Amino acid sequence: MKKPFSPLLVIRAFLLFVVLSAMSVAQPSPRAVGPTGVIVHSKFGGQIFGFDIDQNGTEGILAEAQTVSGGKVLAAVETFDQATGNILQVLAKSQTQDDFITLGVVGSSIGLIEREHVISLGKVQRIFATVNPLSGNRFSGRWTPPITQSVLINSVSRNQGIANVAVLGSQLQSFSSVVFSSDVANNTSGPVITLTDPNFTSSNVPVIAYNSATNEAVVASKGANAFGPPDIGLIDLATGTQTSFNGLGIGYVNGLAVDSATGIACTTTEIDFSVQFYNLATHNGISVVLPGATTQFFSGADVQVDPVNRLFLVAQPNSSTAPSGSSIHVYRENGTLVESLNGFSFSNAFNVVPAHIAINPANRTGFVDGPDQNVPDIQSFTY
Repeated sequence: MKKPFSPLLVIRAFLLFVVLSAMSVAQPSPRAVGPTGVIVHSKFGGQIFGFDIDQNGTEGILAEAQTVSGGKVLAAVETFDQATGNILQVLAKSQTQDDFITLGVVGSSIGLIEREHVISLGKVQRIFATVNPLSGNRFSGRWTPPITQSVLINSVSRNQGIANVAVLGSQLQSFSSVVFSSDVANNTSGPVITLTDPNFTSSNVPVIAYNSATNEAVVASKGANAFGPPDIGLIDLATGTQTSFNGLGIGYVNGLAVDSATGIACTTTEIDFSVQFYNLATHNGISVVLPGATTQFFSGADVQVDPVNRLFLVAQPNSSTAPSGSSIHVYRENGTLVESLNGFSFSNAFNVVPAHIAINPANRTGFVDGPDQNVPDIQSFTY
């Protein structure tokens, strides 16, 4: 028997069609990743001597320098807008023999700048200034680390949102390395610890990261044999206790980052053009070759951690996934490659300060050196 026609069924079917059509239209397209076209140019055209961006704000900071007439150095410190790339404020400018270096953004939105003040030939005074907060666009105070002028600060760990950072320095006479923790906002520091592992001398160019969960400095460098595994060190920044273990990969360690929440560290090694992922509690790890890499020419460089999305970003000055230029490879903490971002140009050929990635995990954006090979600019990207 034929069922009677039901207007209600027709209406329901029509409404279902409308809903499904709307859902289809509302599906977002894949998010664009890679260079955005936003470029920050140094205000006076000098080479950039370090930069960073505020992960809890909208600004970034850079230092620049160039030689001008009379053999003097035009040096400056500037803040910029992350969204537009526009220079916002010149915080300092000099035309002497002095220069500035951006050590990073630390703590909660604090810019940290080193000024190398030349007193006379061979005599340099190092002064450390803070910009707190970065959005204030002016120097606000001094940081006085617990070291003498005979110790050169090599790097400050690039972690934000926590009070302390780990600092790596080197003795200019003995080439031995030292580490200490510091709360830059309150201008307090822990004890200065001389590293006893001979592989961590400054001649081996060690790199540093900070594990805030254990209050440890994580240090990595090439091992006793340049063609053997690297050396990974864990230094308790309160007691000075030091342990080390053989890492994976071959040769110098070019980059290092740590996710303190998970205790996972990521490094890049030079000779075998690979990336390593370690469980710092167990010392176990894996090593993976960079995608498409076949020779040392394609080695990775700087590594940065996105602790919000549990990702590591690896800089590759000579791309192995594009016909030319540079790339950034994004990995999960288990070593799985998420994506390769191509279209950059940040070769270390002319960098006084090595190429660096600065990221803002909140909106998955960042900046890296380039595209000009003389490094008067940095470029924005998404991932």
